[in-house]
Amino acid sequence: MKLTCTQENLNQGLFVVSHITSKNINLPILSNVLLEAKDGILKLATTNLEIGITCVVRGKIETEGSFTVQSKLFSDFISLLPSDKVEVEVKDQSLVLKCQKSKTKIKGQEAAEFPLIPKINKKEPFVCGINSFVNAVSQVIFAVSGNETRPEIGGVFFNFNKNSLVLAATDSYRLAEKVIETKKTAKEEASVIVPTRTLQELLRILSGLKRAKTETTEADENTDNLEIYLGENQILFSFDNIELISRTIEGQYPNYRQIIPTEYKTKFIAETSAFQKAVKTASLFSKSGVFDVNFEIFKKDKEAELSAVNSQTGEGSARFETEVEGEDNKIVINYRYLLDGLQNISSEKVIFEMTNDASPCILRQAKEENGEAKVTPGYLYIIMPIKQ
Repeated sequence: MKLTCTQENLNQGLFVVSHITSKNINLPILSNVLLEAKDGILKLATTNLEIGITCVVRGKIETEGSFTVQSKLFSDFISLLPSDKVEVEVKDQSLVLKCQKSKTKIKGQEAAEFPLIPKINKKEPFVCGINSFVNAVSQVIFAVSGNETRPEIGGVFFNFNKNSLVLAATDSYRLAEKVIETKKTAKEEASVIVPTRTLQELLRILSGLKRAKTETTEADENTDNLEIYLGENQILFSFDNIELISRTIEGQYPNYRQIIPTEYKTKFIAETSAFQKAVKTASLFSKSGVFDVNFEIFKKDKEAELSAVNSQTGEGSARFETEVEGEDNKIVINYRYLLDGLQNISSEKVIFEMTNDASPCILRQAKEENGEAKVTPGYLYIIMPIKQ
Protein backbone atom coordinates (compact mmCIF):
# COMPACT_ATOMS: atom_id res chain seq x y z
CA MET A 1 0.00 0.00 0.00
CA LYS A 2 1.32 3.41 -0.96
CA LEU A 3 -0.47 6.74 -1.04
CA THR A 4 -0.23 10.48 -0.46
CA CYS A 5 -2.71 12.77 1.27
CA THR A 6 -2.71 16.01 3.22
CA GLN A 7 -2.06 16.14 6.96
CA GLU A 8 -5.33 18.06 7.38
CA ASN A 9 -7.46 15.37 5.69
CA LEU A 10 -5.74 12.53 7.52
CA ASN A 11 -6.04 14.33 10.86
CA GLN A 12 -9.75 15.00 10.28
CA GLY A 13 -10.39 11.36 9.38
CA LEU A 14 -8.59 10.11 12.49
CA PHE A 15 -10.58 12.54 14.65
CA VAL A 16 -13.73 10.87 13.37
CA VAL A 17 -12.77 7.22 13.79
CA SER A 18 -10.13 6.93 16.52
CA HIS A 19 -12.20 7.84 19.61
CA ILE A 20 -13.96 4.47 20.05
CA THR A 21 -10.80 2.35 20.07
CA SER A 22 -9.60 1.00 23.40
CA LYS A 23 -7.19 -1.59 24.79
CA ASN A 24 -8.59 -5.10 24.69
CA ILE A 25 -6.57 -7.93 26.22
CA ASN A 26 -8.49 -10.65 24.37
CA LEU A 27 -8.48 -8.84 21.01
CA PRO A 28 -5.60 -6.31 20.86
CA ILE A 29 -6.36 -5.35 17.25
CA LEU A 30 -9.45 -3.48 18.47
CA SER A 31 -7.09 -0.68 19.51
CA ASN A 32 -6.01 -0.33 15.87
CA VAL A 33 -7.32 1.71 12.96
CA LEU A 34 -7.69 0.01 9.58
CA LEU A 35 -6.30 1.86 6.54
CA GLU A 36 -7.66 0.54 3.27
CA ALA A 37 -6.53 2.00 -0.07
CA LYS A 38 -8.85 0.78 -2.80
CA ASP A 39 -10.64 2.08 -5.91
CA GLY A 40 -8.80 5.41 -5.69
CA ILE A 41 -9.82 6.25 -2.11
CA LEU A 42 -8.42 5.80 1.40
CA LYS A 43 -10.87 4.47 3.96
CA LEU A 44 -10.20 4.58 7.71
CA ALA A 45 -12.15 2.23 9.99
CA THR A 46 -12.37 1.35 13.68
CA THR A 47 -14.67 -0.82 15.78
CA ASN A 48 -15.24 -1.87 19.39
CA LEU A 49 -17.61 -4.69 18.27
CA GLU A 50 -20.63 -2.59 19.35
CA ILE A 51 -19.97 0.43 17.13
CA GLY A 52 -18.14 0.61 13.82
CA ILE A 53 -17.03 3.87 12.15
CA THR A 54 -15.66 4.37 8.64
CA CYS A 55 -14.45 7.59 7.04
CA VAL A 56 -13.29 8.20 3.48
CA VAL A 57 -10.22 10.45 3.18
CA ARG A 58 -9.21 12.17 -0.04
CA GLY A 59 -5.76 11.24 -1.28
CA LYS A 60 -3.69 9.97 -4.20
CA ILE A 61 -3.46 6.17 -4.26
CA GLU A 62 -0.34 4.75 -5.90
CA THR A 63 -0.59 1.15 -4.72
CA GLU A 64 -3.73 -0.45 -3.28
CA GLY A 65 -3.61 -2.37 -0.05
CA SER A 66 -4.62 -2.40 3.60
CA PHE A 67 -2.95 -2.36 7.00
CA THR A 68 -3.71 -1.61 10.67
CA VAL A 69 -1.77 0.42 13.23
CA GLN A 70 -2.31 1.48 16.84
CA SER A 71 -5.01 4.15 16.59
CA LYS A 72 -4.01 6.55 19.37
CA LEU A 73 -0.32 6.53 18.46
CA PHE A 74 -1.09 7.13 14.78
CA SER A 75 -3.61 9.87 15.54
CA ASP A 76 -1.33 11.65 18.01
CA PHE A 77 1.58 11.55 15.55
CA ILE A 78 -0.42 12.88 12.59
CA SER A 79 -1.80 15.76 14.70
CA LEU A 80 1.79 16.95 15.38
CA LEU A 81 2.86 17.00 11.71
CA PRO A 82 3.03 20.27 9.75
CA SER A 83 0.16 21.09 7.40
CA ASP A 84 1.62 19.52 4.28
CA LYS A 85 1.53 16.36 2.17
CA VAL A 86 2.01 13.07 4.01
CA GLU A 87 3.45 10.04 2.20
CA VAL A 88 2.16 6.73 3.56
CA GLU A 89 3.63 3.34 2.67
CA VAL A 90 3.56 -0.16 4.15
CA LYS A 91 7.00 -1.79 4.44
CA ASP A 92 8.09 -4.80 6.49
CA GLN A 93 5.01 -4.95 8.75
CA SER A 94 5.27 -1.22 9.46
CA LEU A 95 3.63 1.98 8.28
CA VAL A 96 6.25 4.39 6.97
CA LEU A 97 5.25 8.08 7.10
CA LYS A 98 7.09 10.97 5.45
CA CYS A 99 6.19 14.65 5.78
CA GLN A 100 8.69 17.40 4.94
CA LYS A 101 11.82 16.46 6.94
CA SER A 102 10.01 14.02 9.19
CA LYS A 103 10.16 10.26 8.65
CA THR A 104 8.56 7.76 11.03
CA LYS A 105 7.91 4.03 11.13
CA ILE A 106 4.94 2.66 13.11
CA LYS A 107 4.66 -1.11 13.59
CA GLY A 108 1.26 -2.66 12.89
CA GLN A 109 -0.74 -5.78 12.09
CA GLU A 110 -2.13 -7.34 8.94
CA ALA A 111 -5.62 -6.18 7.97
CA ALA A 112 -6.84 -9.77 7.68
CA GLU A 113 -7.00 -9.95 11.49
CA PHE A 114 -9.24 -6.86 11.74
CA PRO A 115 -12.91 -7.65 12.61
CA LEU A 116 -15.46 -7.23 9.85
CA ILE A 117 -17.71 -4.19 10.29
CA PRO A 118 -21.34 -5.16 9.53
CA LYS A 119 -23.05 -3.73 6.46
CA ILE A 120 -26.65 -2.61 6.07
CA ASN A 121 -28.55 -2.56 2.81
CA LYS A 122 -28.62 1.17 2.02
CA LYS A 123 -32.14 1.42 0.64
CA GLU A 124 -35.01 3.65 1.73
CA PRO A 125 -33.27 5.91 4.23
CA PHE A 126 -34.89 8.18 6.78
CA VAL A 127 -33.41 11.63 6.16
CA CYS A 128 -33.31 14.63 8.50
CA GLY A 129 -31.27 17.81 8.89
CA ILE A 130 -28.06 17.41 10.88
CA ASN A 131 -28.70 20.53 12.97
CA SER A 132 -32.19 19.50 14.00
CA PHE A 133 -30.99 15.96 14.77
CA VAL A 134 -28.11 17.13 16.98
CA ASN A 135 -30.42 19.50 18.89
CA ALA A 136 -33.04 16.77 19.32
CA VAL A 137 -30.64 14.17 20.68
CA SER A 138 -29.08 16.75 23.03
CA GLN A 139 -32.53 17.61 24.41
CA VAL A 140 -33.36 14.01 25.40
CA ILE A 141 -30.17 12.00 25.98
CA PHE A 142 -29.60 13.34 29.50
CA ALA A 143 -32.77 11.57 30.70
CA VAL A 144 -31.57 8.06 29.70
CA SER A 145 -31.40 5.54 32.53
CA GLY A 146 -28.05 4.29 33.78
CA ASN A 147 -29.72 1.26 35.39
CA GLU A 148 -28.26 -1.87 33.80
CA THR A 149 -31.07 -4.07 35.14
CA ARG A 150 -33.45 -2.44 32.64
CA PRO A 151 -31.49 -2.35 29.36
CA GLU A 152 -34.57 -1.33 27.35
CA ILE A 153 -34.44 2.17 28.91
CA GLY A 154 -30.65 2.34 28.60
CA GLY A 155 -30.89 4.11 25.25
CA VAL A 156 -32.92 6.63 23.27
CA PHE A 157 -36.14 5.44 21.65
CA PHE A 158 -36.37 6.35 17.94
CA ASN A 159 -39.85 6.18 16.41
CA PHE A 160 -39.88 6.89 12.67
CA ASN A 161 -43.28 8.08 11.40
CA LYS A 162 -44.45 9.24 8.01
CA ASN A 163 -43.05 12.77 8.22
CA SER A 164 -41.37 12.89 11.60
CA LEU A 165 -38.89 11.28 13.96
CA VAL A 166 -39.84 11.02 17.64
CA LEU A 167 -37.00 10.67 20.15
CA ALA A 168 -37.72 9.77 23.77
CA ALA A 169 -35.62 8.96 26.84
CA THR A 170 -36.55 8.06 30.40
CA ASP A 171 -35.10 6.70 33.64
CA SER A 172 -38.62 6.09 35.04
CA TYR A 173 -38.38 9.25 37.21
CA ARG A 174 -38.45 11.72 34.32
CA LEU A 175 -38.98 11.64 30.58
CA ALA A 176 -37.93 13.83 27.65
CA GLU A 177 -39.53 13.69 24.20
CA LYS A 178 -38.58 15.59 21.07
CA VAL A 179 -40.24 15.48 17.64
CA ILE A 180 -38.44 16.65 14.47
CA GLU A 181 -39.46 16.68 10.84
CA THR A 182 -37.89 14.21 8.44
CA LYS A 183 -37.08 15.25 4.87
CA LYS A 184 -37.51 11.74 3.54
CA THR A 185 -39.01 8.61 5.06
CA ALA A 186 -38.91 4.93 4.24
CA LYS A 187 -42.08 3.18 3.09
CA GLU A 188 -42.73 1.60 6.48
CA GLU A 189 -42.76 3.16 9.92
CA ALA A 190 -40.26 1.71 12.37
CA SER A 191 -38.89 2.05 15.88
CA VAL A 192 -35.57 1.12 17.55
CA ILE A 193 -33.70 1.77 20.80
CA VAL A 194 -30.27 3.31 20.19
CA PRO A 195 -27.55 2.93 22.87
CA THR A 196 -26.43 6.08 24.68
CA ARG A 197 -22.76 5.47 23.84
CA THR A 198 -23.59 5.37 20.13
CA LEU A 199 -25.39 8.71 20.25
CA GLN A 200 -22.67 10.32 22.37
CA GLU A 201 -20.12 9.29 19.75
CA LEU A 202 -22.35 10.54 16.94
CA LEU A 203 -22.82 13.92 18.68
CA ARG A 204 -19.05 14.20 19.19
CA ILE A 205 -18.37 13.65 15.49
CA LEU A 206 -21.18 15.89 14.23
CA SER A 207 -20.28 18.71 16.63
CA GLY A 208 -16.61 18.48 15.66
CA LEU A 209 -17.40 18.61 11.95
CA LYS A 210 -19.79 21.51 12.54
CA ARG A 211 -17.01 23.50 14.24
CA ALA A 212 -14.61 22.69 11.40
CA LYS A 213 -17.15 23.84 8.80
CA THR A 214 -17.85 27.04 10.72
CA GLU A 215 -14.15 27.88 10.60
CA THR A 216 -13.88 27.29 6.84
CA THR A 217 -17.25 28.29 5.40
CA GLU A 218 -20.41 30.21 6.16
CA ALA A 219 -22.63 27.60 4.51
CA ASP A 220 -25.92 26.89 6.25
CA GLU A 221 -25.62 23.63 8.18
CA ASN A 222 -29.36 23.07 7.72
CA THR A 223 -28.64 22.12 4.10
CA ASP A 224 -26.66 19.10 5.30
CA ASN A 225 -28.54 15.86 5.72
CA LEU A 226 -28.17 12.82 7.92
CA GLU A 227 -29.28 9.53 6.40
CA ILE A 228 -30.46 6.79 8.77
CA TYR A 229 -30.80 3.16 7.69
CA LEU A 230 -32.23 0.30 9.73
CA GLY A 231 -31.20 -3.34 9.58
CA GLU A 232 -31.77 -6.36 11.77
CA ASN A 233 -30.60 -5.25 15.24
CA GLN A 234 -28.45 -2.58 13.56
CA ILE A 235 -28.71 1.13 12.77
CA LEU A 236 -26.53 3.07 10.34
CA PHE A 237 -25.96 6.85 10.34
CA SER A 238 -24.46 8.20 7.11
CA PHE A 239 -23.32 11.76 6.30
CA ASP A 240 -20.62 13.27 4.08
CA ASN A 241 -18.02 10.49 3.72
CA ILE A 242 -18.67 9.07 7.19
CA GLU A 243 -20.67 6.05 8.32
CA LEU A 244 -21.38 4.96 11.89
CA ILE A 245 -23.05 1.60 12.42
CA SER A 246 -24.21 0.34 15.79
CA ARG A 247 -26.08 -2.46 17.43
CA THR A 248 -29.51 -1.52 18.73
CA ILE A 249 -30.90 -2.49 22.13
CA GLU A 250 -33.27 -5.43 22.11
CA GLY A 251 -36.49 -5.30 24.09
CA GLN A 252 -39.79 -3.44 24.23
CA TYR A 253 -39.63 0.24 25.07
CA PRO A 254 -42.23 1.27 27.70
CA ASN A 255 -45.47 2.79 26.43
CA TYR A 256 -44.57 6.13 27.96
CA ARG A 257 -47.37 8.08 26.30
CA GLN A 258 -49.88 6.66 28.75
CA ILE A 259 -48.23 8.55 31.64
CA ILE A 260 -48.36 11.95 29.90
CA PRO A 261 -51.08 13.98 31.66
CA THR A 262 -53.87 15.08 29.31
CA GLU A 263 -55.14 17.85 31.60
CA TYR A 264 -53.92 20.08 34.42
CA LYS A 265 -55.23 22.06 37.38
CA THR A 266 -52.46 24.64 37.41
CA LYS A 267 -50.45 26.13 34.59
CA PHE A 268 -48.03 29.02 34.51
CA ILE A 269 -45.73 30.80 32.09
CA ALA A 270 -42.40 32.20 33.29
CA GLU A 271 -39.03 33.41 32.09
CA THR A 272 -36.81 30.34 31.72
CA SER A 273 -33.76 32.13 33.16
CA ALA A 274 -35.67 33.38 36.24
CA PHE A 275 -37.04 29.89 36.86
CA GLN A 276 -33.54 28.38 36.61
CA LYS A 277 -32.08 30.92 39.04
CA ALA A 278 -34.80 30.21 41.61
CA VAL A 279 -34.17 26.45 41.36
CA LYS A 280 -30.42 26.93 41.86
CA THR A 281 -31.01 29.19 44.87
CA ALA A 282 -33.35 26.74 46.63
CA SER A 283 -31.16 23.75 45.73
CA LEU A 284 -28.37 25.03 47.98
CA PHE A 285 -30.43 23.88 50.98
CA SER A 286 -31.88 20.63 49.64
CA LYS A 287 -31.19 17.40 51.49
CA SER A 288 -28.13 15.53 50.27
CA GLY A 289 -29.12 12.41 48.34
CA VAL A 290 -32.78 13.44 48.20
CA PHE A 291 -32.34 16.67 46.18
CA ASP A 292 -35.82 17.80 47.21
CA VAL A 293 -37.25 21.31 46.83
CA ASN A 294 -40.75 22.49 47.71
CA PHE A 295 -42.52 24.17 44.84
CA GLU A 296 -45.56 26.38 45.46
CA ILE A 297 -47.61 28.35 42.93
CA PHE A 298 -49.66 31.38 44.02
CA LYS A 299 -52.28 32.55 41.53
CA LYS A 300 -53.23 35.76 43.37
CA ASP A 301 -49.63 36.92 43.76
CA LYS A 302 -48.74 35.84 40.19
CA GLU A 303 -45.64 34.17 41.65
CA ALA A 304 -44.08 30.78 42.24
CA GLU A 305 -41.76 29.90 45.10
CA LEU A 306 -39.07 27.28 45.45
CA SER A 307 -37.80 26.49 48.93
CA ALA A 308 -35.77 23.89 50.81
CA VAL A 309 -34.89 23.14 54.41
CA ASN A 310 -31.77 21.34 55.58
CA SER A 311 -31.26 20.67 59.28
CA GLN A 312 -27.49 20.89 58.86
CA THR A 313 -27.08 23.93 56.63
CA GLY A 314 -30.22 26.03 57.00
CA GLU A 315 -33.07 27.01 54.73
CA GLY A 316 -33.64 29.15 51.67
CA SER A 317 -36.33 30.21 49.22
CA ALA A 318 -36.64 32.13 45.98
CA ARG A 319 -39.66 33.57 44.18
CA PHE A 320 -40.16 34.49 40.54
CA GLU A 321 -42.98 36.09 38.53
CA THR A 322 -45.44 33.92 36.64
CA GLU A 323 -48.69 34.17 34.70
CA VAL A 324 -50.84 31.61 36.52
CA GLU A 325 -53.88 29.86 35.07
CA GLY A 326 -56.00 27.60 37.29
CA GLU A 327 -55.57 27.21 41.04
CA ASP A 328 -52.88 27.49 43.72
CA ASN A 329 -50.84 24.32 43.90
CA LYS A 330 -47.73 22.75 45.40
CA ILE A 331 -45.42 19.83 44.76
CA VAL A 332 -42.11 18.42 46.04
CA ILE A 333 -39.69 17.81 43.22
CA ASN A 334 -36.11 16.68 42.55
CA TYR A 335 -34.27 19.92 41.75
CA ARG A 336 -31.66 18.17 39.57
CA TYR A 337 -34.36 16.77 37.30
CA LEU A 338 -36.08 20.17 37.16
CA LEU A 339 -32.83 21.94 36.34
CA ASP A 340 -31.96 19.40 33.62
CA GLY A 341 -35.29 20.13 31.94
CA LEU A 342 -34.95 23.92 32.17
CA GLN A 343 -31.40 23.82 30.79
CA ASN A 344 -32.65 21.94 27.73
CA ILE A 345 -35.55 24.32 27.07
CA SER A 346 -34.36 26.36 24.11
CA SER A 347 -37.01 29.11 24.42
CA GLU A 348 -36.85 32.25 26.57
CA LYS A 349 -40.15 31.34 28.20
CA VAL A 350 -41.32 28.04 29.66
CA ILE A 351 -44.76 26.61 30.40
CA PHE A 352 -45.22 24.51 33.55
CA GLU A 353 -48.29 22.29 34.04
CA MET A 354 -49.33 20.19 37.06
CA THR A 355 -52.36 18.48 38.59
CA ASN A 356 -51.39 17.69 42.19
CA ASP A 357 -48.49 16.61 44.40
CA ALA A 358 -48.91 12.94 43.41
CA SER A 359 -49.02 13.35 39.61
CA PRO A 360 -46.24 14.09 37.11
CA CYS A 361 -45.65 17.70 36.05
CA ILE A 362 -44.71 18.91 32.57
CA LEU A 363 -42.33 21.52 31.15
CA ARG A 364 -42.97 22.81 27.63
CA GLN A 365 -41.24 25.34 25.41
CA ALA A 366 -43.11 28.59 24.72
CA LYS A 367 -42.87 31.47 22.30
CA GLU A 368 -44.44 34.92 22.09
CA GLU A 369 -47.20 35.42 19.51
CA ASN A 370 -49.00 38.77 19.45
CA GLY A 371 -47.96 39.45 23.04
CA GLU A 372 -49.15 36.04 24.22
CA ALA A 373 -46.98 33.05 25.15
CA LYS A 374 -48.02 29.84 23.43
CA VAL A 375 -46.72 26.28 23.53
CA THR A 376 -44.04 25.50 20.97
CA PRO A 377 -44.91 21.97 19.83
CA GLY A 378 -42.23 19.33 19.53
CA TYR A 379 -40.69 19.13 23.00
CA LEU A 380 -41.93 18.10 26.42
CA TYR A 381 -40.26 17.10 29.66
CA ILE A 382 -42.04 15.20 32.44
CA ILE A 383 -40.95 14.85 36.07
CA MET A 384 -42.40 12.53 38.68
CA PRO A 385 -42.90 14.17 42.10
CA ILE A 386 -41.14 13.13 45.30
CA LYS A 387 -43.89 11.58 47.37
CA GLN A 388 -43.89 12.59 51.03
